[in-house]
Amino acid sequence: VSLVLIEAEGAKAFCAGGDIAEMYATGRVGNFDYGRTFWRDEYRMNARIAAYGKPVVAFMQGFTMGGGVGLGCHASHRIVGETSKIAMPECAIGLVPDVGGSLLLRRAPGALGAYLGMTGARMGPGCAIHAGFADAFVPEGDWPALIARLAETGDVGDVAGAAEAAPGSPLAADEAAISSCFDARSPSQVVAALAGAEGDWAEAARKALGRGSPLSMACTLEMQHRLTRDSTLPEALALEYRFTHRSMEHGDFIEGIRAMIIDKDNAPRWRHDAITDVPPEAVDAMLAPLGDADLKH
Repeated sequence: VSLVLIEAEGAKAFCAGGDIAEMYATGRVGNFDYGRTFWRDEYRMNARIAAYGKPVVAFMQGFTMGGGVGLGCHASHRIVGETSKIAMPECAIGLVPDVGGSLLLRRAPGALGAYLGMTGARMGPGCAIHAGFADAFVPEGDWPALIARLAETGDVGDVAGAAEAAPGSPLAADEAAISSCFDARSPSQVVAALAGAEGDWAEAARKALGRGSPLSMACTLEMQHRLTRDSTLPEALALEYRFTHRSMEHGDFIEGIRAMIIDKDNAPRWRHDAITDVPPEAVDAMLAPLGDADLKH
């Protein structure tokens, strides 16, 4: 084996996430072990992809979100095309950016990580490369030939030879303004800064902060402060697991799935009315060590 190549069937999505409906069904009847086992296995897989000793090439077309980021964005060679839409939208369903996404966010330029994690904003190919979620833009019409060459030669150098200049990045253009709002220690500071911000991104961010789980968004911001650019992936996964381990029993996950996926009424009844109402103690409780249950690699 010279390299590992990951692609998806069809053009719609690389991977838009895991089977959260099954987690809802089990969690709703008090079986939290199903989800916890799923997340433990998933996070170990994410770490193994990142640490794999041979090149891993991921072709991330269409929707690449949540669990899809964990599959594709820890590869050594991450390829995007015209249809790529990458995001970490977990706060909308009562989770936090996980599968190692919290570390990718932390390593993004400026305070883009807090913005992308709290709002779930989608990145096109240029933005994904700017934020560090992808490496190379290859026109999707060229993918079949590149995949065939990689399979034949095992030479990962073929990726660089096929790459072209990426499309422009609105995220890069707005980076300074976004960072001025999201480079904050508390959710209240973010909300206050956003109140006076202008632009389409600011309006969309205000709406997102009013829709998502307040507890999840507050914890996402705190996780960005607890991690550093030098944190390791296992460290980030362990921090994420503290939240996901508790998310069904003590967080908004069950309600988020009900509102967005099961009943689809888009009217979740979160534990807190607004992101500014989440006390620091609630955040600390969700991110506290789990003792023997902490994620081990």
